Amino acid sequence: MIKRFVLFLRMIKFSHSVFALPFAFTAAIMASGGLPAAGKLLWITLAMVGARSGAMAANRIVDRKIDALNPRTSKRELPSGKLGLAEVTVFALMSFALLVFAAWKLNRLCLELSPVAIALVVFYSYTKRFTWASHFFLGLALSLAPLGAWIAISGRVGAAAVFLALAVVFWLAGFDILYALQDIDFDRGHGLYSIPARFGVSRSLLAARVFHVFSVLMLFLAGLFMNMGLLYWAGLILVSGLFVYEHSLVKENDLSRLDMAFLNMNGWISMAVLVFTALSFV
Repeated sequence: MIKRFVLFLRMIKFSHSVFALPFAFTAAIMASGGLPAAGKLLWITLAMVGARSGAMAANRIVDRKIDALNPRTSKRELPSGKLGLAEVTVFALMSFALLVFAAWKLNRLCLELSPVAIALVVFYSYTKRFTWASHFFLGLALSLAPLGAWIAISGRVGAAAVFLALAVVFWLAGFDILYALQDIDFDRGHGLYSIPARFGVSRSLLAARVFHVFSVLMLFLAGLFMNMGLLYWAGLILVSGLFVYEHSLVKENDLSRLDMAFLNMNGWISMAVLVFTALSFV
């Protein structure tokens, strides 16, 4: 059972939770004006776990045939047969059920919006089949993390929550473009859509940089609306530096450090936003 559990964690890339979860906690702290109640944080965390696990499982189900053809993804748990379609489907349904239950425990608006969140994260998996803007749909899906957490605390959507969500949209779209660079030939050969497949490596790198500038701008506006303290602005300077370093790792003629730019740097970016937001309020 432990081995099966590990397989499911690998399938949903549990380590990548470091991307969206810190932004959910950041929004919760901002909406609370400090550290939220432990009970609220618990249900926000469970909602996030359910949403992300269900979304990843649904993505693996939808993309299983494509993944089987791609040498980079053919060894994933579903196309390789390590996990079966039926059990992954059950896992996805149980994960989304956890999201709905946690949303119910938070407040009525969270519960009413939970089906919309599920529909959006599932819909994203199909977008690479018809639009190169699929990166934005992924960003929109992950932007539900700060929006949902804000609603969980305050019962409404504030201006700062919108700017946080937009920061996530541009941040995610930018580094998803970098991630898609490794599949540029496969996507073109199999009729899949992405910015790298459509516009090439050079323009894709430029687009990712522009999107990350917008992400920093949105974080700036969120801090401005919340009248954040000095530590928040120090954190934003650090985040800007991490973005610059991330893009220095990826060059048009050298994608060898793409994994470091994708996972390490973006994990540090999301954690920096959370830590310096929390320190600012404390």
